[in-house]
Amino acid sequence: MAASNRMMLGPLVGSIDQGTSSTRFLVFNAKTSELLSHHQVEIVQKFPKEGWVEQDPKEILNSVHECVEKTCEKLQQLNIDITNIKAIGVSNQRETTVVWDKTTGEPLYNAIVWLDLRTQATVDRLLKKIPGKNKSFFKFRTGLPLSTYFSAVKLRWLLDNVEEIKQAVGDGRAMFGTIDSWLIWSLTGGKNGGVHCTDVTNASRTMLFNIHSLEWDPELCQFFDIPMEILPKVRSSSEIYGLMKSGALTGVPISGCLGDQSAALVGQMCFQDGQAKNTYGTGCFLLCNTGQKSVFSEHGLLTTIAYKLGRDKPVCYALEGSVAIAGAVVRWLRDNLGILKTSQEVEKLAAEAGTSYGCYFVPAFSGLYAPYWEPSARGIICGLTQFTNKNHIAFAALEAVCFQTRELLDAINKDCGVPLNQLQVDGGMTNNKVLMQLQSDILCIPVVKPSMPETTALGAAMAAGAAEGVGIWSLNPGDLTAVTCERFEPQINPEESEFRFARWKKAVMKSMDWVTSDISSNGDSSIFSSLPLGLYIMSSMIMLIGAKYISG
Repeated sequence: MAASNRMMLGPLVGSIDQGTSSTRFLVFNAKTSELLSHHQVEIVQKFPKEGWVEQDPKEILNSVHECVEKTCEKLQQLNIDITNIKAIGVSNQRETTVVWDKTTGEPLYNAIVWLDLRTQATVDRLLKKIPGKNKSFFKFRTGLPLSTYFSAVKLRWLLDNVEEIKQAVGDGRAMFGTIDSWLIWSLTGGKNGGVHCTDVTNASRTMLFNIHSLEWDPELCQFFDIPMEILPKVRSSSEIYGLMKSGALTGVPISGCLGDQSAALVGQMCFQDGQAKNTYGTGCFLLCNTGQKSVFSEHGLLTTIAYKLGRDKPVCYALEGSVAIAGAVVRWLRDNLGILKTSQEVEKLAAEAGTSYGCYFVPAFSGLYAPYWEPSARGIICGLTQFTNKNHIAFAALEAVCFQTRELLDAINKDCGVPLNQLQVDGGMTNNKVLMQLQSDILCIPVVKPSMPETTALGAAMAAGAAEGVGIWSLNPGDLTAVTCERFEPQINPEESEFRFARWKKAVMKSMDWVTSDISSNGDSSIFSSLPLGLYIMSSMIMLIGAKYISG
């Protein structure tokens, strides 16, 4: 590429997209929104005990460094000057909780991932402090129900159970943050002057943040018994937080930060009241922009902060439907059951089946999120016959993602009063054409997928490029690049769609109340954790052995 062509590219913006399954670094042209290059590294999820999900914060940080360096190498191979990268944005898996030592820069425990269920006993204990054990007691302050999902209960568990963290808090060495905070602090210097901050979208997912005053709430911190001095400073989603302190992009400002679902809303350019998008990643997240007004759901949805694109810009809110398991069900089919060699193979198997043949899959591996908020639910596959094979199960898994989205859409339509006439979609699973057609069939409305599906990373890049002091990406509606889209239209009649959805709902009811007692904090679900039952079984075994010996 000639030098003159390099100049035509104009300013570039990098985007760190740190998700549950992988980390990526992507570089966009700020004038055209074109994706120029990227690199991706898969992240290990650890399941040390039933219901526990952890990740190594150091692995996550190292994956970011690797992705940045590899992407810069690819750009140089394309003869693109990396000094044109003028800003970096961060989007991240939300709620996932990290505590680290500010004097050493080392994490004090693994990150507890948003899917983790170990805190159910903590939630139950906290509920006893609330009048009527009302899960929604803090809803009008936080937008959220009391649940294992959010950061405050994960942090409470860490303070209760990890001696190193208790000690660090007592010594004034501990810092808390979601993944964005951990990355920004580390990338801007870490123990040598790193910036300890978060943005309003991530703060709004902790249950410690007042979504109206836009500040950490002292009463909430007192309720959860969280010391406020370990919390990061809350900033807008678009401003310069600090500069990269190492690697190929040393000196480049980090100037955008959005939780991944808010980033996707921005990347889909849903800036108007009533616009919505659905992201298919590890989980599934449907967000509807409600403008500068916080709308509180009567149908199981969350009220969350959509974005605040500048220190002096207004905050915008969204209604959100959250599903824990979407892409994760495909990973489960691959890694746990072994019926797939690659995640992409699910599309081929489902296409060969063309139907679930009456098989329904409720992937409630972490309980059910919206609209049920039922932690006692567990995954089930029902309607099996001798004819059922792995292709039918693959189809049922994809159909489950679509049915869960249907439940979210129904709730948003009821809360907003105006039904959506099409659904904008993004995320890695949208490359699956069978899934997208199924989604349109089950919703009975068109599904619209942008030709460039990396809208989460794009949203973080837009926020970074638009920040005061950077100013290379205009967010004015007239300046936004028109997006080409692929459109999927319903191909089955509404009666068939309703019949299948009703059968799905029947399966959901059967998944409820599966766990009848709390998952203990140490994860021991053995029958021997009950002493009387354990003694009974052991004595019975001894008697049987004795009887056999005597008869011999």
